[in-house]
Amino acid sequence: MGEAALRKKAQKKFRIRGFTLKVDALDAVLSFISRFPEAEEEALEILIDGIEKESLKSTILDKEAVQTVIDLLLEAEAAIDPTSTSVSSRTALRVIDAFVIPRFRYDPIKNVFYEHTGKLPIHGEAADKAALYRDRYQLMLQRLTRDKYFSTPAFVTELMEDESCKITTIQSLTGCKGRRWITGVISQLEEGRFYLEDLTAAIAIDLSDAKITSGFFVENTVIVAEGELQPDCTFKVSTCGFPPLENREVSVKQLMGLDFFGGGILSAEETLRLSELEEMAVNDMFVILSDVWLDNEEAMEKLAVVLDGYESVEAVPSLFVLMGNFCSKPCNLAFHSFSDLRMQFKKLGEMIQSRKRIMEQSRFLFIPGPDDIGPAKVLPRCALPKYLTEELQNLVPNAIFSTNPCRIKFYTQEIVFFRQDLLYRMRRACLVPPSTEETTDPFEHLVATITHQSHLCPLPLTVEPIIWNYDHCLRLYPTPHTIVLGDKSEQKAFKYTGITCFNPGSFSKDSTFAAYRPCTKDVELSGLES
Repeated sequence: MGEAALRKKAQKKFRIRGFTLKVDALDAVLSFISRFPEAEEEALEILIDGIEKESLKSTILDKEAVQTVIDLLLEAEAAIDPTSTSVSSRTALRVIDAFVIPRFRYDPIKNVFYEHTGKLPIHGEAADKAALYRDRYQLMLQRLTRDKYFSTPAFVTELMEDESCKITTIQSLTGCKGRRWITGVISQLEEGRFYLEDLTAAIAIDLSDAKITSGFFVENTVIVAEGELQPDCTFKVSTCGFPPLENREVSVKQLMGLDFFGGGILSAEETLRLSELEEMAVNDMFVILSDVWLDNEEAMEKLAVVLDGYESVEAVPSLFVLMGNFCSKPCNLAFHSFSDLRMQFKKLGEMIQSRKRIMEQSRFLFIPGPDDIGPAKVLPRCALPKYLTEELQNLVPNAIFSTNPCRIKFYTQEIVFFRQDLLYRMRRACLVPPSTEETTDPFEHLVATITHQSHLCPLPLTVEPIIWNYDHCLRLYPTPHTIVLGDKSEQKAFKYTGITCFNPGSFSKDSTFAAYRPCTKDVELSGLES
């Protein structure tokens, strides 16, 4: 088939499925199907099927939207033939923007999740704020009721009744005697007095003698409490903690193919093949730096040292992740040096461009920090504005500017990046002193909190505002394989129930950074000597 005929056929096929191709997208499509001269129509159908499964902002497709699916298909092709050169760390790695992550809601009647269809406005209504808390709670509750200690067995014996940890709704506590288990959102409706709220009612709780588990108990976190109802209608808590963590495989099986992560659905065969490729990717390494102050000469000199060091190694890193803040001063209303910051990004581009091996073989991911320029100080944060970054982009075509938080899919591995000074805020907002029985390390308490809450930032909205309709972008369900928490506190790494969590530290302040090897999930905490 001639090129002109093939071009018309591709446009028609996409139009039938409801898509319109931009010129650059059409060129990418033709380039892909030209790989299969004897099966052009089949390749085109497979490509359109893959695009239909994506979470798209528009039916008008640009090159980026089409190329994402093409890369996934080439990975599958290479998985069949491991000697194929069509797959590399570039195609194996996919960056997922927070604002295109699909939103799912739980139906407690049918016990299933369903995907939200339609637009999600940035400026929500009052009902959207209520839905934020309800969705968080129901996500926790459906997970909790599957746990073997809290689920009700089909056949109950007397022995089982004695050992039962069945959850009682707060509304049903009236008139109950003896030990009961309740779950709900902890809040402080009155000064110094704690309450627990579920979807039925609220009750005052007494935590004075309670034994608590690891983690930061802040307002809005979901907890499970054991205790007894007192004559004054206060629930005296003896033990309390966060809902038990669910194994990732159990969650994935329960979701029956729903794409909570936003990286696309893979068949069992594709997953197996990509897992094998992932194990073979021993040379892939991600270098993560947080707090890269471009307006600070000392920080830029240290960054040059780091780039020089990796330029000289045998296998250069496949990805550099640079997280904000990118300026030593907050970019607020008093900040007027945007043109200077634009020039600093250009200098960074020139610095990268002068290292040929890194320039050719590495990709650069930029994630904004809490004090970087943006439309508002809310989560999730948009990518850095084009005005600041376009000159760097021209110099470094491999640069990617994404949101905060940001998700990456590397073969089958799911990685979440989040830049926020979360530890300090968690400690400030903590309602009760954290337990020291299991650990005294604040970072370990932080990891326990966000993983058990299945949320990157379970702080009250008064402490950390979140766009109500995009709260799902911060959820950690099912649990990802790796969580990178960029924080100004000291660098730490902690493996918790199979999840790798680490903080690369503040590069501009402490000269610290981290290297992550996705093949083995190993973290190397590094730093420059002062």
